[in-house]
Amino acid sequence: MTKVVQTAGRDALGTFAPQFAALNDDVLFGEVWSDDALSQKMRSILTVTTLVAKGMADASFEHHLATAKKNGVTREELAAILTHVAFYAGWPNAWAAFRVALKVYADDPLDTENPEAHGGLFGLGAPNDAYAQYFTGRSYLNPLTDPAQTQFIANVTFEPGRRNNWHIHHATEGGGQILLVTDGEGWYQEWGEEARKIVAGDVVYIPANVKHWHGAAADSWMSHVAFEAPGTDCANEWCEPVTDVEYYVLPQ
Repeated sequence: MTKVVQTAGRDALGTFAPQFAALNDDVLFGEVWSDDALSQKMRSILTVTTLVAKGMADASFEHHLATAKKNGVTREELAAILTHVAFYAGWPNAWAAFRVALKVYADDPLDTENPEAHGGLFGLGAPNDAYAQYFTGRSYLNPLTDPAQTQFIANVTFEPGRRNNWHIHHATEGGGQILLVTDGEGWYQEWGEEARKIVAGDVVYIPANVKHWHGAAADSWMSHVAFEAPGTDCANEWCEPVTDVEYYVLPQ
């Protein structure tokens, strides 16, 4: 279970309305928001849309927008959400929400609208469309060697919060993959093991036949150079996506 710790109720109303404060902190956040049946990102989206529908654009709405941003709702996603909700919750309500959103997302450090500024030492490359079905969110691929060559090496860049599916580099002998992290921060995890943070300068050796995934942190772009280690009968197997529940339980 993803435990959400909240003290706002007790901080504001602990002596005046202790029961309300306890329900806010322990039940709403400690139980409802902590239930892994929905991801934190989905709960943020539901909360934001409900508040817009009620015409609320106050400090609590700003707090929930900031939480949505932290939970991985990008500027582009929020703009699409508010535009959609406008047709059902009212145009003035959406306008009021956008005014708060402009404040919360001002000078967005995630910079998802300017991908050309990222890519690290070896450059961004083009959208990784050929493998998009195996990724959650957008990534970019910059080949550093000719794909027709035996040893293919490429720079892969992940937008914040984006990652590839669980996958396996099969080989009967040798094989595996090596990642050289060149920019930003991200995550690497092997099946059955704890995820570990990876940062620029880290080298990750992935043994053959080990199920794993890797991608960017929620608040950072991440680039790594990836190349397959030589081996016999090498083949890649793509598996299931890393869910929001699995991803956002990590200490972003």
